[in-house]
Amino acid sequence: MEANEIMVIAMFLSFIVLLFTGFPVAWVLAGVGIIFAFIGQFADSYLDTMTGLDYTTLGLVINRLWKIMDNWILVALPMFIFMGNMLDKSGVAEKLMHSMQELFGHVRGGLAVTVTAIGIILAASTGIIGASVVLLAVMSLPSMTKQGYSMPLALGTIASAGTLGILIPPSIMLVIMADQLGLSVGDLFMGAVIPGLMLGAMYILYILIYGWLKPSAAPVPSDAKPVSFKIVLNALKAVFPTLLLIFVVLGSIFAGFATPTEASGVGALGATLLAIYNRKFSLRVLNDVVKGTMNTTSYIFAIFIGATCFALVLRELGGDELIESFLTGLPFGPYGIIFFILGVIFLLGFFLDWIEITLIILPLLAPVISALGLDIDGYGIVDNPELVWFVMLVAMALQTSFLTPPVGFALFYLKGVCPPNVKLTDIYKGVIPFIILQLLALLLLVFMPQLVLWLPAVAYG
Repeated sequence: MEANEIMVIAMFLSFIVLLFTGFPVAWVLAGVGIIFAFIGQFADSYLDTMTGLDYTTLGLVINRLWKIMDNWILVALPMFIFMGNMLDKSGVAEKLMHSMQELFGHVRGGLAVTVTAIGIILAASTGIIGASVVLLAVMSLPSMTKQGYSMPLALGTIASAGTLGILIPPSIMLVIMADQLGLSVGDLFMGAVIPGLMLGAMYILYILIYGWLKPSAAPVPSDAKPVSFKIVLNALKAVFPTLLLIFVVLGSIFAGFATPTEASGVGALGATLLAIYNRKFSLRVLNDVVKGTMNTTSYIFAIFIGATCFALVLRELGGDELIESFLTGLPFGPYGIIFFILGVIFLLGFFLDWIEITLIILPLLAPVISALGLDIDGYGIVDNPELVWFVMLVAMALQTSFLTPPVGFALFYLKGVCPPNVKLTDIYKGVIPFIILQLLALLLLVFMPQLVLWLPAVAYG
């Protein structure tokens, strides 16, 4: 094994070990990159290893960071984050919960269906997983407990509905993925619509069937009002403003009227107007939203800087060629390699946030996917259909890992706001059926790429 290969493996192992020290991820990434740049210089100077690294390599980081900061697509990040934070403060979710609970009151499992429907709407308007899980838990868990819902069903519904934001646009993860792989944000947004809605529909279908087979787990409340025109009208009034905002933001991108950056600004303004309309806006709310946006954006861009340093040193060592040769040399065939990659990403999702995986791992895998020679039909319109399809597979795999015990991030978000009597084992039991549904959806995407590529092709056709 050559010195460069040893150093690539050592870099990854060092990064994984240092993650468990509790140091911020951005510092770990940058620190490992700097340390190995100097190790390469030492090895070349005194051991004649010819790694090709020295401390001047780090000077290239400045040029790469400048390109990142000069990228107008990334301006959409703070705007979409602001939009999500403001919608959390706007009172929209509370109105939706009350009106839709009345609408589905006579349906067995109706409250769980309501939670899933609100999760879909929140995903299409906020895209912030932690906030969605916490908000759904705070709003719905007391009501589900009071109605006598099975605790695993209630917890599993909340956790799974809250994670839909990683997939359904305008997901900030898809914005970063598009930037890293040189793809169109519009293509990824359109490609995610059908998989995201399909997954939400699978959740709802499971809840209805489970409630029918086991009535005691999802009882109908005794005080449920019969559905009337007034209840339907109230539900439409509650849903319409949020759906209108989603339509304006995503519709303007899909129709080509606005770039994602421009649409994100419209979304931020629209969310603020909704907060004003619902009488939830104040200077204190604005201050909290701006600070929350700044904290999240700073966290993401700090990881951008650390990941840029890490990836630069890794590539100078030939890490991308090493990974490509290893993966393409596996005796599994193209789809076997795809499943192997998804399995690795699934496991990495236990320990790394989606930001690190998107910034470090995904760019290394893009050449591998291109080299597999997959015949994915982009209908002659979609650019790089293989990568657009693969990004959706990665997003679905990451969403599944966020739910999977023992260390799925969404499970700990949920446990943090649950009453003390709720056990972690109840959450684990609750999410297992939804994990199975996600794996089934992932298989459908693998063998039916049209689920991802049909809508972008129709839009451009």
